[in-house]
Amino acid sequence: MFLDQYCTELDNNQFSFTRQQSSDFAKNVANDFNPLHDVDTKKFCVPGDLLFAKILSSEGLYPDMRVSFSGMVSDGVALSIADAGNGEKIICDQNDKEYLRIEHSGEQTNDADLIAKLVRAYVAFSGENFPHVLVPLMKEKNVMINVARPLVIYETMSVHLDTIDLKDPQIEASQSHLEVNGKRGNVTLGFIFRDAGKVVGEGKKTMVLANLREYDQSVIDSMVNEYNRRRIEHVA
Repeated sequence: MFLDQYCTELDNNQFSFTRQQSSDFAKNVANDFNPLHDVDTKKFCVPGDLLFAKILSSEGLYPDMRVSFSGMVSDGVALSIADAGNGEKIICDQNDKEYLRIEHSGEQTNDADLIAKLVRAYVAFSGENFPHVLVPLMKEKNVMINVARPLVIYETMSVHLDTIDLKDPQIEASQSHLEVNGKRGNVTLGFIFRDAGKVVGEGKKTMVLANLREYDQSVIDSMVNEYNRRRIEHVA
């Protein structure tokens, strides 16, 4: 499974993520250059998309899934996948602290090749949310995150597939919007699934933007330029 290089298997069906594994996944698979996933950052956290990839790889793909994120995972934390009842699964640590919960229904597939293709397609789409989607949304509402201490919280992700008999699923962005309430913003990012050119499903991702302030184009430009510089530097 392609995820093996980004996850460390432990005893008793536990697993963990190192900083290097998390950073490599963010940059090489998700095209995500958020400094929170840098190996040497103080406020490091494992990418939420890596947690999603892990539980999907372990538990299988379902036509209807809803994932809720409830905590940031540090490197080296021993995690496990537990049954939460009602067919739900959670990723939690040894103190039963929950980080991710997945609800699912419908026919299941454990086709490793299909799951890897779908995970790669989804996390690549997810990694492009900044700056391509979030910046235009913030500009439209005349707000922006605090670039000195950006706080963007991955909240939920839901998927509906018309079928799981897929060959090479691809993801495209659809309608997205930002609702602002004071210094807090709620973002909904829509997307559709295509297979052989045909629309075969849809989904949405929700995030919370905290500590909003008035939009400043010059500050945003500097942030985007730095983000792109990091991306180009990594490729080079």
